[in-house]
Parts: sequence; structure tokens; C-alpha cells
Amino acid sequence: MGAKDDKQLEAARTLVRTLAARLNADGWVRLWDGTRLPLGDAPQSNFEISIRDPGVIGTILRHPSLDSIIRQYVEKGIDFSGGTLVDFGKGLQDGRKGVKLKPGEIASLALKLSPFLFAKAADARDAHGFQGEITGKNRKTDDNKAYIQFHYDLSNDFYALFLDPEMVYSCAYYTDWSNDIAQAQHDKLEMICRKLRLKPGERMLDIGAGWGGLLCHAAEKYGVTAHGVTLSEEQLAFARAKAKRLGIDSRVTFELSDYSKLTGTYDKIASIGMYEHIGLKNIPEYMRKVRSLLSDDGLFLNHAISRRAPKHKPGLFKGRMRPEKKAIAKYIFPGGELDDIGHSISAMERAGFEVHDVEGWRLHYARTCQLWCERLTANKDQAIQYVGEEKYRIWVAYLAGVSLAFSRGTLRLFQTLASKSAKRTPVLPPTRGDLYR
Repeated sequence: MGAKDDKQLEAARTLVRTLAARLNADGWVRLWDGTRLPLGDAPQSNFEISIRDPGVIGTILRHPSLDSIIRQYVEKGIDFSGGTLVDFGKGLQDGRKGVKLKPGEIASLALKLSPFLFAKAADARDAHGFQGEITGKNRKTDDNKAYIQFHYDLSNDFYALFLDPEMVYSCAYYTDWSNDIAQAQHDKLEMICRKLRLKPGERMLDIGAGWGGLLCHAAEKYGVTAHGVTLSEEQLAFARAKAKRLGIDSRVTFELSDYSKLTGTYDKIASIGMYEHIGLKNIPEYMRKVRSLLSDDGLFLNHAISRRAPKHKPGLFKGRMRPEKKAIAKYIFPGGELDDIGHSISAMERAGFEVHDVEGWRLHYARTCQLWCERLTANKDQAIQYVGEEKYRIWVAYLAGVSLAFSRGTLRLFQTLASKSAKRTPVLPPTRGDLYR
């Protein structure tokens, strides 16, 4: 080992010691020479972050971005073992520590890390991101299909590795935090049906019907006639086959269609986890379109991930995406935009809806994504067989990151129930006791 290698190892140790002092995390870092360093005073877990070679640090220092870190992770320049990213992230969150440094500390650390400035790593490919425009700000209707299929048409077998038996891919509902994902998703479907006060013979629409779990449940348990739309070919085939297998395909139908193309009238409409895909500028038209499809005495349930309301009015940096949002748009959900609940409710009312109930499910989604992450991790070998190791690694990190974002409140989720107009008496009981029988 030469002098250059010694300097790089010492610089890496300095970096880890600096992070450990700030984070006091329950984990370890393993350097390329096998050295194992604590990330806190006395780590008890076996969670370990490994760094393959000096070039990994050098690349990130030269291109300090979340995208750069993701590329290194996907190509195994950075790896982890001994636990899940959710567990490690919760430890950091519980400690409430940060890594912010004072200007003088930054200058001192930068000098100590100088041995990495010219350290080269193997090129980290950019082969797994969406190749088109990721923000969705200038989307056309045809773009919606490309965005949806990039995310959902990976493989039904892949999704089955971590979803529940009904293939429900949205926030579950935990009447007890110890419930497993299958029970929680069943309880979620029940709660949606109860909130919509479904009755036999009613016409129900599911905008963004996924793999058909909600509509099949509603038809079997509540006797509705149901129709669902999706832009995913894989989901469409699965949902149709499921309805046929259950013998309800005469009452439950699915089609490949954008919501904007829908016609007809429905007594009850659900939009579960689809609102995030439409784009902020399209919200007014979305609300008008849904209301035009709803019968006079109908009910509409909008279930959507939400962001915090912005602290200030849009200004100079209006179009800038936060690094984590850009990463999700590039690798997982191109074209997705999150609304805040206040704006969503205002948009509903401007379209003519009367809002009756708003319920926050933030911690329910934190637990859902944690369980999904754990289930996917446990099925690593099969997942790699279906989508490849790089895509598998992206998804594990994505599910862990989203779980942590819901845990700390960066992301929220709300179910909002509305009727068509305040001019008519809503078809709702005087209390909400029927929801919790």
C-alpha cells in the first residue's frame, strides 16, 4: 500500500469520525481495506454501510448530488447489510441529529478530503431512469400512459413479492399496528366501501383501478356494478383475469383509458393513489371531470399522498425540484406531483363539491412502506430474477425512503370524502359511527 492509499484511508476515517460525532448512529461503515468503523458511540446493531473503493467518495465529492449517490448505490459502489434502510433511518430520526457543519468545519473537512479529489471510480451507469421529461409540467394526455407504464409495467410477479394477496398498491389501514399487510389492506378496502356507503346495484367507478382489488371487493361484498380504468397493460390483464376467476366479470369491467376520456354517470367514485399522477396544473380539470361523472346524490372519495403546504408564495425558485423529489421522479414515478391538502380541498370546492370528511393516514403509509420494504428484501433473489439487481436495489431504497418520509412528516396522506353539491342533502348518516362498527 502506497502513500496515496494511506492518505485516502486516513481521509475516509476522518470523514466517518465526523459523521459519527454528528449522527451517533447505530451502525458501522466498512472501508475498502476491510476496516470497520462505528457511526456512533457504541453501535449495537450489525447494520453496515460499505464503500467499495476510494473512487466512490471521490465521485460523490466531485458531483455532490442525491443522483450521484443513487448511481453509486445501484452499481454497488455503496452497499449495506445487517438490516434494512428503514431501521437505520429510524435510528437517525429518533436521535434527531443532523450533519450540518459550520463554515470553518466545512473548510477544514474539505482540506482533509483532498486526497479523494482525483480518485476515480468505475463509471456508474444511468440506465434505469426514465428517459423522457420527468417533471410532467408540460405533459400531454399521451404522456400519462408512458409515465404510468414505466412504474407499473415492471412485472406483476415482482409486485406480488411484496404486496398483499389482493395486490393492493396503496396505503393500508391498521386497526392495530401489529396487523400484517394482508389484514391491513383488507381493512382499507372495507373502510373505503363504508365511507362511500356502497349499496347493492349502485354504479361504482375506480379511477386508477390498479390490479382490481377494490372493485372486486366492492362487487363481492357490497353488490355494486363496477368499472375501473388504468393506463397499465399489466394491471389491466391481471384485473380482468381476476374478475373472471371470481365469476363477477359481468358486473366488474376494466379498460385501458385515461380518466379524461371517461363518459357516463356513477353513483360512487373512488380515486385511490391516482391523484399524484395528474399534475398540479391539471387539478381543476380533474375535479370538474370527476364531478361531471358523479350522479346528483353521489359520493366521491379522493385518496392521495400530500406534501406540506408551502411556507411562502411561489417565487424565484418555483420550478426547482428538491433532490429527493427529482430522484423519485427519475427512477420511480416520472410525472408525479404532490398537492397540499388545503389546495386539494379548495380545488374540490371550486369545482362545486361539498367536502364532508378529511382523514389523515400518514403513519399508516409509513408502516405500509416499511412492511413492503421488508417483504421485498426477504424476496431478494426472486426480485432480481424478475427485474434485475439494479432495479431491485432502487426499489428497496425507494420504499425505505418513502417510509421514513411519512414517519417524519415530509409526506402525508389524506382521504377526502365529498358529495356533488351543497345544494342537495348528502346521502350520509348524521354521525360517522357506522364506519367503525
